[in-house]
Amino acid sequence: MADRKACFFDIDGTIWNEKNEIPESTVQAIRRLRENGHLAFLCSGRCRGYIWEPNLLGIGFDGIVAGCGTEILYQDKSVFYHRIDPKLMEWAIVTCRSYGFRPILEGREYMYMDDAEFAHEFYGKKLKADAGDRLKTIEGEWGRWEVSKFSCATDNADRETCFRVLSKDFDFMIHNEAVAEIVPRGFHKGTGLRKVCELLHMDPADTFAFGDSNNDIGMMEAAGTSVAMGNGQDSVKKIADYVTTPMFEDGIWNACLHFGLL
Repeated sequence: MADRKACFFDIDGTIWNEKNEIPESTVQAIRRLRENGHLAFLCSGRCRGYIWEPNLLGIGFDGIVAGCGTEILYQDKSVFYHRIDPKLMEWAIVTCRSYGFRPILEGREYMYMDDAEFAHEFYGKKLKADAGDRLKTIEGEWGRWEVSKFSCATDNADRETCFRVLSKDFDFMIHNEAVAEIVPRGFHKGTGLRKVCELLHMDPADTFAFGDSNNDIGMMEAAGTSVAMGNGQDSVKKIADYVTTPMFEDGIWNACLHFGLL
């Protein structure tokens, strides 16, 4: 086993909370492990167009696995990207809406959301506030989207039928009864982790994955060692090699200390 490790960190619920607040111990842990010669990557369901906040990127990372493995950046350069063909995306949008889904498209530069579908909901307001001019409308950019995945509000929808129709081209990560992430078939955070290892000629056994929710499971199964946050979902804790303390109880610091990364 190599001395140098690569650590992959989910963002939401792992590095920060819903207010984008980051524990100082998390900042110090990531900086310390890099000083010790290890690599640190963000590994997120968010596409690159929704990963830009200075307080997050300012921690210092060697790279980003974005959009559930559909884009990989290393040392600020995009080294891999899988774009959904606009014609396929057009079909998927029409199909989703026909079964009651409300989509948000996610790309390397922009997010796409129609106000009429989300304007009065917390997430819609948060996305508008966070994304600013990186947010465009689906209808206003019809057929010109540049996206690699999308998410859908699935409340009051025929989920079973819609998933079945989409399943030839897409895979699904079900967060709960109201939200699903939809990615090109065969992609997830774990494929991104393995692609990073391939590009850097590293053994996946020399990786750590830190996560809290269902869309982290692929990443955690692909990693040599998986760490579930104490505030994470039971499904994640069940498959993790180690369950650390909650995020704001020095969860990342304590796990990194436990495994000798600091």
